[in-house]
Amino acid sequence: MKRTMMIGSAFMGVIVGAGFASGQEVLQYFTSFGLMGVIGAIVATALFAYAGMMLVWLGSRMKTTSHKEVIYKLSGNILGLIIDYILIFTLFGVGVVMIAGAGSNLNLQFDLSFTTGSILMTILVLLVGMLRVDKVVNIIGSITPFLILFVLIISVYSFLTADGSLTDLDSIAREQQTTLPNWFISGINYVSFNIAVGASMALVMGGAVADRKTAALGGLAGGFGIGILIILSNLAIFSKVEQVGGSEMPMLAIVNNISPVMGTIMSIVIFTMIFNTALSMFFSFTARFAEVGTSKFKIFYTITLLVGFAVSFVGFTELVAYFYPLIGYLGLVLIAVLITAPFRIRKVEKKEQESEVVIRKKAM
Repeated sequence: MKRTMMIGSAFMGVIVGAGFASGQEVLQYFTSFGLMGVIGAIVATALFAYAGMMLVWLGSRMKTTSHKEVIYKLSGNILGLIIDYILIFTLFGVGVVMIAGAGSNLNLQFDLSFTTGSILMTILVLLVGMLRVDKVVNIIGSITPFLILFVLIISVYSFLTADGSLTDLDSIAREQQTTLPNWFISGINYVSFNIAVGASMALVMGGAVADRKTAALGGLAGGFGIGILIILSNLAIFSKVEQVGGSEMPMLAIVNNISPVMGTIMSIVIFTMIFNTALSMFFSFTARFAEVGTSKFKIFYTITLLVGFAVSFVGFTELVAYFYPLIGYLGLVLIAVLITAPFRIRKVEKKEQESEVVIRKKAM
């Protein structure tokens, strides 16, 4: 049970980064559609639970150390190549967004320069990324409970102190800017984007788990937990949308209204969640090209981080608004593969068994 919860917590930590922890993702993907955004969040919860279970289970079943071998085995050479490059593009891009989010977070809360926060995040990700996979997973999983606690506190506060009627709040919420067309596509796009973000690290995590059932339950718990956090965060921001709708980090703005001290703590929690995702992205990106723990890995990892730091100066909100939906649409290919994964893997294993029989007969 403890191992299952650790896997689930780690999976949540990989997915929940700067955009979610700050409330910016939830605002654009769900709150901006008013009351219908709640239904979109429920749809996302169901998809997250299935995708999380399938990813970690596949990693455990195939004992993978990189997303490459799983994707090509399930999808074939052509489709596998497409998904592989989508994931590579996603890993680096989201890593860049996380570094930008770190700069924005410390700038808003502590009035530090954007560059200071970005440099601090880059150094932390560089140092921890040199550790073994199991230690990285444990670090990611240990931070998530703090975010869950704060989301619960923010949600309860927002519900109890909500001003205005549902009709008024719905009207204000729908005025919030979003690049997505409707609540249904938004919900699916959000899951698709996040699974593209978390797929590589989830597969690597699963590869380190011997028991497939434990891996599957951990992924299921993590996916369901993410969905619950989305629903609660959406309702919290919806309840306070008139006050925080224009904020770059609406969840942080709500906490600052409760207490400046809690706002400071929440800012640190957001920073650690940004760290979680940034670490996962750059670690998985490098693992795709070099074996973890080798000197080649460390050199490639360092260069990648430095390039990511340079690109992060584009800006946090802009990156979330345009880069995330793009990845969401591209990631639909991966969602389709995951839905058909149980059937595909049986087919692949059957072919391998038949090939082994043929080889044995020829040898005789």
